[in-house]
Amino acid sequence: MVIELHSAVAPSAVSPRAPFRRPSVAKRVAVTILRSVGIFVPVFVIATFITFSLRQISGLSPAYLQAGDNATPELVAQIEREWGLDRPFLLQYFDWLGAVLRGDLGESWYNGFSISELLFDRALISLSIAGLALLIGVTVGLLLGVLAAARPTSLLDRAITAFSTLISTMPPFIVGVLLVSIFAVGLGWFPAAGYAPVAQGIGPWLWYATLPALALSVDTVAEVARQTRVGLVDVYRQNYIVGAQVRGLGTRRIFFVHALRNGIGPTVALLGLKFPALLGGAVVTETIFGISGYGRFAADSAQRGDVPAVQGVLVVSIVLVVAFNLVVNIILNRIIPAATRGL
Repeated sequence: MVIELHSAVAPSAVSPRAPFRRPSVAKRVAVTILRSVGIFVPVFVIATFITFSLRQISGLSPAYLQAGDNATPELVAQIEREWGLDRPFLLQYFDWLGAVLRGDLGESWYNGFSISELLFDRALISLSIAGLALLIGVTVGLLLGVLAAARPTSLLDRAITAFSTLISTMPPFIVGVLLVSIFAVGLGWFPAAGYAPVAQGIGPWLWYATLPALALSVDTVAEVARQTRVGLVDVYRQNYIVGAQVRGLGTRRIFFVHALRNGIGPTVALLGLKFPALLGGAVVTETIFGISGYGRFAADSAQRGDVPAVQGVLVVSIVLVVAFNLVVNIILNRIIPAATRGL
Protein backbone atom coordinates (compact mmCIF):
# COMPACT_ATOMS: atom_id res chain seq x y z
CA MET A 1 0.00 0.00 0.00
CA VAL A 2 2.85 2.35 0.84
CA ILE A 3 4.52 1.53 -2.41
CA GLU A 4 1.43 2.35 -4.39
CA LEU A 5 0.97 5.66 -2.53
CA HIS A 6 4.62 6.58 -3.18
CA SER A 7 4.37 5.82 -6.87
CA ALA A 8 1.19 7.81 -7.11
CA VAL A 9 2.56 10.88 -5.35
CA ALA A 10 6.08 10.91 -6.79
CA PRO A 11 5.23 12.13 -10.29
CA SER A 12 3.22 15.07 -9.02
CA ALA A 13 5.81 15.99 -6.38
CA VAL A 14 8.45 16.82 -8.99
CA SER A 15 7.27 19.70 -11.18
CA PRO A 16 8.85 20.00 -14.63
CA ARG A 17 11.43 22.76 -14.90
CA ALA A 18 10.26 25.71 -16.96
CA PRO A 19 12.30 26.09 -20.15
CA PHE A 20 14.65 29.08 -20.26
CA ARG A 21 13.45 31.72 -22.64
CA ARG A 22 15.97 34.17 -23.90
CA PRO A 23 14.72 37.77 -23.89
CA SER A 24 13.75 39.14 -27.27
CA VAL A 25 16.04 41.57 -29.08
CA ALA A 26 13.53 44.39 -28.63
CA LYS A 27 13.36 43.78 -24.88
CA ARG A 28 17.15 43.69 -24.52
CA VAL A 29 17.51 46.93 -26.48
CA ALA A 30 14.75 48.59 -24.45
CA VAL A 31 16.36 47.55 -21.15
CA THR A 32 19.75 48.82 -22.37
CA ILE A 33 18.26 52.16 -23.38
CA LEU A 34 16.45 52.56 -20.04
CA ARG A 35 19.61 51.71 -18.09
CA SER A 36 21.68 54.11 -20.19
CA VAL A 37 19.13 56.90 -19.83
CA GLY A 38 19.10 56.33 -16.07
CA ILE A 39 22.87 56.93 -16.06
CA PHE A 40 23.11 59.65 -18.70
CA VAL A 41 20.32 61.94 -17.46
CA PRO A 42 22.08 62.73 -14.14
CA VAL A 43 25.37 63.05 -16.02
CA PHE A 44 23.76 65.52 -18.44
CA VAL A 45 22.25 67.61 -15.63
CA ILE A 46 25.52 67.75 -13.67
CA ALA A 47 27.55 68.50 -16.80
CA THR A 48 25.22 71.30 -17.91
CA PHE A 49 25.27 72.78 -14.40
CA ILE A 50 29.07 72.86 -14.44
CA THR A 51 28.96 74.28 -17.97
CA PHE A 52 26.58 77.06 -16.97
CA SER A 53 28.80 77.89 -13.99
CA LEU A 54 31.56 78.97 -16.38
CA ARG A 55 30.49 82.61 -16.32
CA GLN A 56 30.46 82.72 -12.54
CA ILE A 57 33.84 81.02 -12.36
CA SER A 58 35.46 83.12 -15.09
CA GLY A 59 33.98 86.46 -14.00
CA LEU A 60 33.49 87.44 -17.65
CA SER A 61 30.71 89.76 -18.72
CA PRO A 62 29.16 90.76 -22.09
CA ALA A 63 29.78 94.38 -21.12
CA TYR A 64 33.52 94.03 -21.73
CA LEU A 65 32.89 92.62 -25.21
CA GLN A 66 30.40 95.32 -26.15
CA ALA A 67 31.85 98.38 -24.41
CA GLY A 68 35.52 97.43 -24.27
CA ASP A 69 37.78 99.69 -22.22
CA ASN A 70 34.98 102.25 -21.90
CA ALA A 71 32.92 99.97 -19.67
CA THR A 72 32.04 101.90 -16.52
CA PRO A 73 30.46 100.15 -13.51
CA GLU A 74 27.10 101.71 -14.39
CA LEU A 75 27.33 100.57 -18.02
CA VAL A 76 28.40 97.07 -16.97
CA ALA A 77 25.40 96.83 -14.64
CA GLN A 78 23.05 98.04 -17.39
CA ILE A 79 24.32 95.56 -20.00
CA GLU A 80 24.23 92.67 -17.55
CA ARG A 81 20.65 93.63 -16.67
CA GLU A 82 19.75 93.52 -20.36
CA TRP A 83 21.19 90.00 -20.59
CA GLY A 84 19.38 88.93 -17.40
CA LEU A 85 22.62 88.34 -15.53
CA ASP A 86 21.47 90.27 -12.47
CA ARG A 87 19.00 87.54 -11.52
CA PRO A 88 19.74 84.73 -8.99
CA PHE A 89 22.12 82.11 -10.33
CA LEU A 90 19.77 79.12 -10.02
CA LEU A 91 16.96 80.99 -11.74
CA GLN A 92 19.31 81.79 -14.63
CA TYR A 93 20.40 78.15 -14.80
CA PHE A 94 16.90 76.68 -14.95
CA ASP A 95 15.80 79.21 -17.58
CA TRP A 96 18.91 78.40 -19.62
CA LEU A 97 18.43 74.63 -19.20
CA GLY A 98 14.80 74.90 -20.30
CA ALA A 99 15.90 76.80 -23.42
CA VAL A 100 18.61 74.19 -24.12
CA LEU A 101 16.04 71.39 -23.95
CA ARG A 102 14.03 73.30 -26.57
CA GLY A 103 17.11 73.56 -28.81
CA ASP A 104 17.85 77.21 -28.03
CA LEU A 105 21.49 77.69 -26.98
CA GLY A 106 21.12 81.44 -26.50
CA GLU A 107 22.80 84.35 -28.26
CA SER A 108 26.45 85.18 -28.69
CA TRP A 109 27.89 87.98 -26.58
CA TYR A 110 30.20 88.80 -29.48
CA ASN A 111 27.72 89.47 -32.29
CA GLY A 112 24.26 88.70 -30.90
CA PHE A 113 23.65 85.85 -33.39
CA SER A 114 21.85 82.64 -32.45
CA ILE A 115 24.42 80.12 -31.19
CA SER A 116 22.29 77.21 -32.41
CA GLU A 117 22.47 78.54 -35.97
CA LEU A 118 26.18 79.33 -35.70
CA LEU A 119 26.96 75.83 -34.44
CA PHE A 120 24.76 73.80 -36.76
CA ASP A 121 26.77 74.11 -39.98
CA ARG A 122 30.08 73.93 -38.14
CA ALA A 123 29.02 70.83 -36.23
CA LEU A 124 28.12 69.10 -39.51
CA ILE A 125 31.60 69.85 -40.85
CA SER A 126 33.36 68.50 -37.77
CA LEU A 127 31.09 65.45 -37.47
CA SER A 128 31.70 64.52 -41.10
CA ILE A 129 35.48 64.63 -40.59
CA ALA A 130 35.29 62.88 -37.20
CA GLY A 131 33.03 60.22 -38.70
CA LEU A 132 35.50 59.58 -41.52
CA ALA A 133 38.35 59.48 -38.99
CA LEU A 134 36.42 56.95 -36.90
CA LEU A 135 35.73 54.82 -39.97
CA ILE A 136 39.42 54.85 -40.93
CA GLY A 137 40.49 54.11 -37.37
CA VAL A 138 38.11 51.18 -36.93
CA THR A 139 38.74 49.65 -40.36
CA VAL A 140 42.54 49.90 -40.33
CA GLY A 141 42.78 49.11 -36.62
CA LEU A 142 40.63 45.97 -36.91
CA LEU A 143 42.63 44.77 -39.90
CA LEU A 144 45.95 45.25 -38.10
CA GLY A 145 44.61 43.70 -34.90
CA VAL A 146 43.30 40.62 -36.70
CA LEU A 147 46.57 40.16 -38.60
CA ALA A 148 48.58 40.44 -35.38
CA ALA A 149 46.30 38.02 -33.51
CA ALA A 150 46.43 35.47 -36.33
CA ARG A 151 50.13 34.86 -35.63
CA PRO A 152 50.94 35.96 -32.07
CA THR A 153 54.62 36.49 -31.19
CA SER A 154 55.53 36.30 -34.89
CA LEU A 155 57.53 38.92 -36.75
CA LEU A 156 54.30 40.33 -38.23
CA ASP A 157 52.76 40.62 -34.76
CA ARG A 158 55.82 42.42 -33.42
CA ALA A 159 55.92 44.77 -36.41
CA ILE A 160 52.24 45.71 -36.02
CA THR A 161 52.65 46.19 -32.27
CA ALA A 162 55.68 48.43 -32.82
CA PHE A 163 53.84 50.44 -35.49
CA SER A 164 50.81 50.89 -33.23
CA THR A 165 53.00 52.04 -30.36
CA LEU A 166 54.83 54.51 -32.61
CA ILE A 167 51.75 56.21 -34.06
CA SER A 168 50.03 56.34 -30.67
CA THR A 169 52.76 58.68 -29.43
CA MET A 170 52.30 61.16 -32.28
CA PRO A 171 49.94 64.09 -31.54
CA PRO A 172 47.38 64.94 -34.27
CA PHE A 173 48.97 68.31 -35.03
CA ILE A 174 52.33 66.69 -35.81
CA VAL A 175 50.65 64.09 -38.01
CA GLY A 176 48.69 66.87 -39.71
CA VAL A 177 51.81 68.88 -40.48
CA LEU A 178 53.55 65.78 -41.85
CA LEU A 179 50.57 64.88 -44.04
CA VAL A 180 50.34 68.42 -45.44
CA SER A 181 54.08 68.52 -46.12
CA ILE A 182 54.13 65.16 -47.93
CA PHE A 183 50.78 64.74 -49.66
CA ALA A 184 49.70 68.35 -50.19
CA VAL A 185 52.86 70.41 -50.65
CA GLY A 186 55.23 67.68 -51.84
CA LEU A 187 53.06 65.40 -54.00
CA GLY A 188 50.07 67.67 -54.57
CA TRP A 189 47.60 64.83 -54.20
CA PHE A 190 45.35 66.65 -51.71
CA PRO A 191 44.61 70.30 -50.88
CA ALA A 192 46.54 71.78 -47.96
CA ALA A 193 43.52 73.60 -46.51
CA GLY A 194 39.81 74.16 -46.97
CA TYR A 195 36.64 72.08 -46.97
CA ALA A 196 33.98 71.02 -49.48
CA PRO A 197 30.53 70.09 -48.12
CA VAL A 198 29.00 66.73 -48.95
CA ALA A 199 26.33 68.57 -50.96
CA GLN A 200 28.97 69.30 -53.62
CA GLY A 201 29.59 65.58 -54.08
CA ILE A 202 31.37 62.72 -52.32
CA GLY A 203 34.47 63.16 -54.48
CA PRO A 204 35.23 66.80 -53.58
CA TRP A 205 34.32 66.14 -49.94
CA LEU A 206 36.71 63.18 -49.72
CA TRP A 207 39.44 65.18 -51.46
CA TYR A 208 39.35 67.84 -48.74
CA ALA A 209 38.43 65.62 -45.76
CA THR A 210 40.96 62.80 -46.22
CA LEU A 211 44.04 64.46 -44.73
CA PRO A 212 42.26 65.95 -41.66
CA ALA A 213 40.55 62.60 -41.05
CA LEU A 214 43.84 60.72 -41.33
CA ALA A 215 45.47 63.11 -38.85
CA LEU A 216 42.63 62.50 -36.40
CA SER A 217 42.51 58.74 -36.89
CA VAL A 218 46.08 57.68 -36.01
CA ASP A 219 45.45 57.29 -32.30
CA THR A 220 42.21 55.39 -32.94
CA VAL A 221 44.04 53.05 -35.34
CA ALA A 222 46.65 52.29 -32.68
CA GLU A 223 44.17 51.69 -29.85
CA VAL A 224 41.76 49.60 -31.92
CA ALA A 225 44.64 47.44 -33.24
CA ARG A 226 45.96 46.81 -29.73
CA GLN A 227 42.56 46.05 -28.18
CA THR A 228 41.53 43.79 -31.06
CA ARG A 229 44.75 41.81 -30.86
CA VAL A 230 44.50 41.36 -27.09
CA GLY A 231 40.84 40.39 -27.26
CA LEU A 232 41.25 37.84 -30.04
CA VAL A 233 44.38 36.26 -28.56
CA ASP A 234 42.54 35.82 -25.26
CA VAL A 235 39.43 34.38 -26.94
CA TYR A 236 41.41 31.82 -28.94
CA ARG A 237 42.71 30.40 -25.65
CA GLN A 238 39.20 29.70 -24.36
CA ASN A 239 37.87 26.14 -24.13
CA TYR A 240 34.92 26.70 -26.46
CA ILE A 241 37.27 27.74 -29.27
CA VAL A 242 39.44 24.68 -28.69
CA GLY A 243 36.30 22.54 -28.66
CA ALA A 244 35.12 24.07 -31.94
CA GLN A 245 38.49 23.29 -33.50
CA VAL A 246 38.35 19.70 -32.22
CA ARG A 247 34.87 19.26 -33.70
CA GLY A 248 36.27 20.23 -37.08
CA LEU A 249 34.52 23.56 -37.57
CA GLY A 250 35.96 25.68 -40.34
CA THR A 251 38.47 28.39 -39.53
CA ARG A 252 36.29 31.11 -41.03
CA ARG A 253 33.23 30.00 -39.05
CA ILE A 254 35.19 29.85 -35.81
CA PHE A 255 36.55 33.34 -36.40
CA PHE A 256 33.36 35.14 -37.41
CA VAL A 257 30.79 33.24 -35.33
CA HIS A 258 32.72 32.60 -32.11
CA ALA A 259 36.03 34.46 -31.84
CA LEU A 260 35.28 37.87 -33.35
CA ARG A 261 31.92 38.29 -31.64
CA ASN A 262 33.35 37.54 -28.20
CA GLY A 263 36.74 39.21 -28.67
CA ILE A 264 35.59 42.52 -30.11
CA GLY A 265 33.88 43.72 -26.93
CA PRO A 266 36.81 45.75 -25.52
CA THR A 267 37.29 47.37 -28.93
CA VAL A 268 33.65 48.48 -29.18
CA ALA A 269 33.77 49.79 -25.61
CA LEU A 270 36.94 51.68 -26.49
CA LEU A 271 35.11 53.61 -29.22
CA GLY A 272 32.93 55.24 -26.58
CA LEU A 273 36.10 56.77 -25.13
CA LYS A 274 37.70 57.67 -28.46
CA PHE A 275 34.77 59.71 -29.80
CA PRO A 276 35.27 62.58 -27.30
CA ALA A 277 38.97 62.53 -28.16
CA LEU A 278 38.09 62.95 -31.85
CA LEU A 279 35.93 65.97 -31.03
CA GLY A 280 38.71 67.44 -28.91
CA GLY A 281 41.31 66.80 -31.59
CA ALA A 282 39.20 68.77 -34.07
CA VAL A 283 40.31 72.01 -32.40
CA VAL A 284 43.94 71.52 -33.48
CA THR A 285 43.25 69.71 -36.75
CA GLU A 286 40.82 72.33 -38.06
CA THR A 287 43.32 75.06 -37.29
CA ILE A 288 46.06 73.29 -39.25
CA PHE A 289 43.84 72.61 -42.27
CA GLY A 290 42.02 75.96 -42.22
CA ILE A 291 38.56 74.45 -41.65
CA SER A 292 35.83 76.60 -40.10
CA GLY A 293 34.34 73.80 -38.05
CA TYR A 294 33.12 73.09 -34.59
CA GLY A 295 36.54 72.92 -32.96
CA ARG A 296 37.78 76.17 -34.47
CA PHE A 297 34.56 77.91 -33.45
CA ALA A 298 35.12 76.70 -29.88
CA ALA A 299 38.71 77.98 -29.83
CA ASP A 300 37.78 81.38 -31.28
CA SER A 301 34.87 81.79 -28.84
CA ALA A 302 37.08 80.93 -25.88
CA GLN A 303 39.72 83.45 -26.96
CA ARG A 304 37.08 86.19 -27.28
CA GLY A 305 35.53 85.37 -23.92
CA ASP A 306 32.17 84.60 -25.53
CA VAL A 307 30.83 82.48 -22.66
CA PRO A 308 27.40 81.59 -24.17
CA ALA A 309 29.12 80.31 -27.33
CA VAL A 310 31.52 78.17 -25.29
CA GLN A 311 28.59 76.88 -23.24
CA GLY A 312 26.79 75.98 -26.46
CA VAL A 313 29.82 74.07 -27.72
CA LEU A 314 30.07 72.13 -24.47
CA VAL A 315 26.35 71.30 -24.45
CA VAL A 316 26.52 69.98 -28.02
CA SER A 317 29.62 67.95 -27.07
CA ILE A 318 27.82 66.47 -24.07
CA VAL A 319 24.81 65.49 -26.18
CA LEU A 320 26.99 63.95 -28.91
CA VAL A 321 29.09 61.96 -26.44
CA VAL A 322 26.02 60.73 -24.53
CA ALA A 323 24.23 59.72 -27.76
CA PHE A 324 27.31 57.96 -29.12
CA ASN A 325 27.85 56.02 -25.90
CA LEU A 326 24.19 55.01 -25.92
CA VAL A 327 24.71 53.54 -29.41
CA VAL A 328 27.88 51.79 -28.20
CA ASN A 329 25.97 50.22 -25.29
CA ILE A 330 23.24 48.97 -27.63
CA ILE A 331 25.85 47.44 -29.96
CA LEU A 332 27.65 45.80 -27.04
CA ASN A 333 24.38 44.35 -25.77
CA ARG A 334 23.56 43.02 -29.21
CA ILE A 335 26.83 41.42 -30.29
CA ILE A 336 28.25 40.12 -27.02
CA PRO A 337 26.38 37.18 -25.44
CA ALA A 338 27.77 37.93 -21.97
CA ALA A 339 26.26 41.42 -22.07
CA THR A 340 22.72 40.00 -22.16
CA ARG A 341 23.01 37.94 -19.00
CA GLY A 342 20.78 39.01 -16.19
CA LEU A 343 18.23 40.74 -18.46
